[in-house]
Amino acid sequence: MSSSNTVAVAGSSSSSSSSNQAAINTLKNPDQGSVNPTSLPSLWNYVEPALRHILCTPTTTPGKAPTIDVAYHVGIHTAVYNYFTSQSESPSVYVPSKPNGKGKDLVASGTDLYDQLDRYFAQVAQENLLGIPSDDSTLLEFYVPSFNRYSTGIQSINRLLNYVNRHYVKRSVDEDKGWLRLTDVLDAVAKTITSEDTRDKISAKLREKRSDELKRWGYEDGGSTEMMTAAEASAEAASSPDRVIPVVSLGHRRWRTEVIEPLLSVPKAKGKRKGKPLVTTTNAEKGPRGRLARAVKDLIEGPYAREPSSIELAASLAASLRVCGIRIDHPLRKKLDKFLATSQPV
Repeated sequence: MSSSNTVAVAGSSSSSSSSNQAAINTLKNPDQGSVNPTSLPSLWNYVEPALRHILCTPTTTPGKAPTIDVAYHVGIHTAVYNYFTSQSESPSVYVPSKPNGKGKDLVASGTDLYDQLDRYFAQVAQENLLGIPSDDSTLLEFYVPSFNRYSTGIQSINRLLNYVNRHYVKRSVDEDKGWLRLTDVLDAVAKTITSEDTRDKISAKLREKRSDELKRWGYEDGGSTEMMTAAEASAEAASSPDRVIPVVSLGHRRWRTEVIEPLLSVPKAKGKRKGKPLVTTTNAEKGPRGRLARAVKDLIEGPYAREPSSIELAASLAASLRVCGIRIDHPLRKKLDKFLATSQPV
């Protein structure tokens, strides 16, 4: 990225504090002329540098992503708006709905941009996974700040691309393409429906079933709006890749599939033994086989488990698992929650 495209923003008028505060790089609006409103490559070439800057530029300001200037922000919003508008005005696009080419499904305008975003988030998440050190003892010290940096960037991008949520995601959810679909709850609800039930009563049962699903992600009856929002965000991030969810949850879902799940996975044994029994391990050799589980075991069972820094690491990891859609009853989440519930800093 060219240095001519960035400008330093001063942090403090005090010389002593400004020397300790890292400057925040603000990306300028690229001078590349107008964006073709009908071309995804043209739109992506314009938007991608901002996404890369927000997600990947190093920063020493926790909780704050690098910024883009106002002109670039407005330009992206306008370009995305024009792209969606041009698609909605163009003839409908149909693609085969079956492998043999038969059947046709209407492709909603904005699907290509949404899919491009999904692929991009996957790419950045994979880059983070490749950067994780091979030594399990330093895994969490790398993972936690990497996730916090990524999540902060994703939240910033969610605000930048709010028109994607308003135009594409909302419409897709209205068309029953969201994280919880009618078919997901219909069977359970259908068993409780009688011939005397009104439409309002059936709708109430569907809402009750949706509430039951959110309780699996931490929501409680009578809970606050914030609690419900957090539970739904976790449920969205836990959904399968075919479900349309808000941009922020899309980013967190990709962190789950590209970073968390590989770290949770158990390595497959190389080759197969034939005719010879496997050598059993002693109790001392038994333990978690996934890298993330091993790192957590070392952290919460080690000599420094009650240190504030260790508790903070465990809490940050637990928060990332929740946000990215790892279920409450997952063994690693249960282990972390139990540790945090009984831990007091020394």
